[in-house]
Amino acid sequence: MSIAKGTVTDEARHQAFIDRIDAGEKIEADDWMPEEYRTTLIKLISMHAISEIMGALPEKEWVPRAPTLRRKLGIMAKVQDEMGHGQLLLRVVEDLMKRDGRGREDLMNDLFSGRLKFHNVFHMPTKTWADAGIIGWLVDGAAIITQTNMLHASYGPYARALKRICAEEVFHAQHGESIMLALVEGSKRQREMVQEALNRWWEPLLMFFGPASKATTGSSKQDVTIKYKIRTNTNEELRQRFLTKYIPRVQALGLTLPDPTLRYDEATKTWTYKEPDWEEFKKITRNEGPRSTERLQLRRTAYDEHAWVRQALR
Repeated sequence: MSIAKGTVTDEARHQAFIDRIDAGEKIEADDWMPEEYRTTLIKLISMHAISEIMGALPEKEWVPRAPTLRRKLGIMAKVQDEMGHGQLLLRVVEDLMKRDGRGREDLMNDLFSGRLKFHNVFHMPTKTWADAGIIGWLVDGAAIITQTNMLHASYGPYARALKRICAEEVFHAQHGESIMLALVEGSKRQREMVQEALNRWWEPLLMFFGPASKATTGSSKQDVTIKYKIRTNTNEELRQRFLTKYIPRVQALGLTLPDPTLRYDEATKTWTYKEPDWEEFKKITRNEGPRSTERLQLRRTAYDEHAWVRQALR
């Protein structure tokens, strides 16, 4: 009898929680929340936080090689911003992990062991200065679309952090667009360099949003985040938003998108495109991407070499 009563109480608390988020209320770190909600937030925000930190590494490679002092200062500021975003989000997720007795050190160990993933695009090489433009303009453009989709997330600390992050990401996208414009308006070699970079980055950009939800696969992570009003749109809806925004802009620069099947369907108001290789995507998320090993080793080395700072602050 007592078990049944406890079950009813749990169901009532869960329904009250759903009623709160349906009414637009924000959930705070100390509020009661379903375990599914908390674990979903931990996975989402920790992945976002680590992606901000790991995402600074591809551009960091171009700080000493930027073509002018102005460009060097610009990309240095962007790297600094991305690291700051990661630190802000780590603070948010740490509050959710307290009841498990876990903290930031556990997150870093999860990253090094492969349990904590980071975005596929940050496993890719940056071969030329045009890659810095692609990352700033299109990768950060994709990130803005994803993050603004969660600006009104039901979890208050994450929603508030995203307001600051999205505002700064807009400047990052403008930084990338400035690089792209300078290159496409430059020499023939520079324009070829941009086209070559776009050819390499197009498939990773499509992968950025994740696979579309399949009706046959049942519940997915994106379904759970939508159920709890952490996000509002599916992976495919976000990818379509990206295509609609950026395809005309890319074409306006005189660049060719590396997909002969790409077309807009007026009947469905959607873009059709060549599906990226989702098996390759899975491989990348297992840290088997082109630069996965090098980037993880760089982060591990930095973490180990600065252990004395963490010890001094305790």
